[in-house]
Amino acid sequence: MPERLELPAYARSLGIVVIGEEGGMPVLSVEFGPMVEGRPQHFHGGATAGLLENAGYAALRTALLAAGRDPQLKPINITVQYLAAGKSQASFALGRITRLGRRNANVTVEAWQDDRSRPIATAVMNILMV
Repeated sequence: MPERLELPAYARSLGIVVIGEEGGMPVLSVEFGPMVEGRPQHFHGGATAGLLENAGYAALRTALLAAGRDPQLKPINITVQYLAAGKSQASFALGRITRLGRRNANVTVEAWQDDRSRPIATAVMNILMV
């Protein structure tokens, strides 16, 4: 994994940070607070989707840089499934590359809070690389 994976401005505005790695892929986290709160004491769905999307792009960028590639990434489709409400505590996310081709990539992402085996949301991302 690159020493310093720089997250985009949107991720930084939500307070998303890289806290480590798993299987060579970055693990992202965001603390609960006013920037991500929707209804009282719960994550906003858009903030959860933002965490998932950024974890997916971080995983793909990590894999591409490791392969000596640095293409521009363009989303084709991102599908988010909300499984449980995000409560007022830190959330974590990890992306996994399911297919890395020459022009397209498929990434799956999971977000969880205190129990990794009980995700609060998942996403499937199809990305064009140009």
